[in-house]
Amino acid sequence: MTFSDLGLLPELLRAVAEKGYDTPTPIQAQAIPAVLSGHDVLAGAQTGTGKTAGFVLPILQRLAAGTSASRTPRALVLAPTRELAAQVAESARAYGRHLRLRTFQVFGGVNINPQIAALRAGCDLLVATPGRLLDLAQQRAVDLRSVEVLVLDEADRMLDMGFIPDIRRIIKLLPDRRQNLLFSATYSDEIRALAERLLRDPVSIQVAPRNAPIELVEQRAYRVPKEHKRHLLVHLIRAGDWKQLLVFTRTKHGANRLTQQLEGAGITAAAIHGNKSQGARVRALDMFKRGEITALVATEVAARGLDIKELPHVINYELPNVPEDYVHRIGRTGRAGAEGAAVSLISPDEHGLLRDIERVLKRAVPVLPTPTYAIVETTAHPAHPAPAAGHGSRDSRSPRPGQPARHAGHRGEHREARRGTAAGGHRGGARRGRTH
Repeated sequence: MTFSDLGLLPELLRAVAEKGYDTPTPIQAQAIPAVLSGHDVLAGAQTGTGKTAGFVLPILQRLAAGTSASRTPRALVLAPTRELAAQVAESARAYGRHLRLRTFQVFGGVNINPQIAALRAGCDLLVATPGRLLDLAQQRAVDLRSVEVLVLDEADRMLDMGFIPDIRRIIKLLPDRRQNLLFSATYSDEIRALAERLLRDPVSIQVAPRNAPIELVEQRAYRVPKEHKRHLLVHLIRAGDWKQLLVFTRTKHGANRLTQQLEGAGITAAAIHGNKSQGARVRALDMFKRGEITALVATEVAARGLDIKELPHVINYELPNVPEDYVHRIGRTGRAGAEGAAVSLISPDEHGLLRDIERVLKRAVPVLPTPTYAIVETTAHPAHPAPAAGHGSRDSRSPRPGQPARHAGHRGEHREARRGTAAGGHRGGARRGRTH
């Protein structure tokens, strides 16, 4: 099957070919005809399998076929994070480059006034995070009464981040007659309940087992005391000559601290999380994609929406509290048929989290023998050589299996994670989630 077999317009086929695609992925092959037929759709697929084109292409075709003098949005895509919203909008502009359609994105973390001006100029497809869209609606800067198609992208993540109350408020601003599309990387019971309330007689599409990991990702784990994780990570980077790795922490504070520690060890790094301005996040991601920095240290905000071609390594510096988030994290590598590796550093207090992840995966994550590593001090003067493990002070001893963590600096992180503020609004923070 080729894209031309799906009934797409010549302008869309031309844009697809210009991006170097000729064969649709399984989710695209099933979703595009379903959306073109006008049905509501409930679609689940592994991250990195082409879900965005699965709904963007048929929506563009529907908008191109319609006739409307309105300058208000006729299609609305809701996404949980700034990065995902920007990625969807970029894809829509690329696929619609030969059509006379206007795509715009709105999200928090940037000045609202240019967004108000752009919306007044008019757009056909609007991609938005829920919080900023509500802000614009309250200021009467956007009229959603002409929306013909509503898409909830990464709906499970929006539910997990507490956006569902905001989404319900947005739905009240839309016309009753519309097409509804719900796309998600995982199919939880909560997502199915949301689908029952939102969708009308939907076409159900699932091209991968529930919560299955990307099969091309090599998964492995090492057991290491919490206070030695950064030393083991530096060893792995140097021993493997890793040039590009995405590192996940649970908290924003933890991401900032690890970034400073890696920089102190001579490894170029940048942090990306909800407290960073949008400009800082974009600059860090661009530098990472260009190979100007080795490690991009991120909270869960980056687990969705980051599309980095041929990303070789994902590191779970800290395991996520929600086991399904592990699937989303490792899905940043092994994309579009490329191989990748996901490495998890497991401290004694995370053994239960690993068991939860393995229950979701329905398989064990291989735990390899921990290699010998040096204790790399990350002071303000990294030129001084660090003592090797086993030589020198108490902190220089090699870790023993099961050695308890003693680093007091992590206590605040665990309190922050329990309060639900990890990843900038994780779990129940609907209003706080607006900054994503």
